[in-house]
Amino acid sequence: MSKMRLGVNIDHVAVLREARRVNDPDIMQALYVACSNGADQITIHLREDRRHIQDIDAKNIMRASSVPVNLECAIDRDILNIVCNLKPHRATLVPEKREEVTTEGGLDVFTYEERISYAIEQLHDSIIPVSLFVDPTIEAMNQSKELGAEMVELHTGTFANLFNMLNSSLPYSNHSVKEFELPRYELSDRLEKSLENIKNSAKHANSIGLEVAAGHGLNYHNVHEMMKIEEIIELNIGQSIIARSVFTGLAEAIKEMRRLTAK
Repeated sequence: MSKMRLGVNIDHVAVLREARRVNDPDIMQALYVACSNGADQITIHLREDRRHIQDIDAKNIMRASSVPVNLECAIDRDILNIVCNLKPHRATLVPEKREEVTTEGGLDVFTYEERISYAIEQLHDSIIPVSLFVDPTIEAMNQSKELGAEMVELHTGTFANLFNMLNSSLPYSNHSVKEFELPRYELSDRLEKSLENIKNSAKHANSIGLEVAAGHGLNYHNVHEMMKIEEIIELNIGQSIIARSVFTGLAEAIKEMRRLTAK
């Protein structure tokens, strides 16, 4: 039995640390636990506002990780310079807004075509492979290939929100997704279409020579849908694993996700 490559995003450990501005929980301990319990990759996001991962974290993680590091970053010159110096195993270019709670939506590979092209060229000059975090559309797949990326990570946020509004208590919480407060039959139809977009985009990306990952909003209840898409070879999951670890411990939370992502 083969397994999906699992990238464990440990940003939310740093979120907890920064809430009190003490070195607890220790991001390096999270790294060691993740590497020892099934993570095929460590994913971190060095944001411009440094709300969680700090420069020293990225540097220490790069030095100490026993598995590849996927460093997410914006198409910002100063950030790109840092990434080029760190030389992660891969850089994933993502959109970024200071006011957002988390990354919302895929990178606009059309509006920012010139800036993205320059960023990819700069990263390639430092021998760093590039993935683009994009919405699951055929047009975005073609543009990503045209821009020179080796990989795409399909933004699964819409799928995850629809799935959770249909299959969890989310609609009854303070965090209900207003856009999707719809009759169940309509949610079901939209969920099916969202999944179809992901499947078609993954298949097309693979056919034009792009590796395919997926991530955003994936959790223990919805990840099985991604496992049905053979073209997806990697999942990057963070918040749900860290949330589960509050009750089970991080090692067991990762092992449980690892079991769910065995093909």
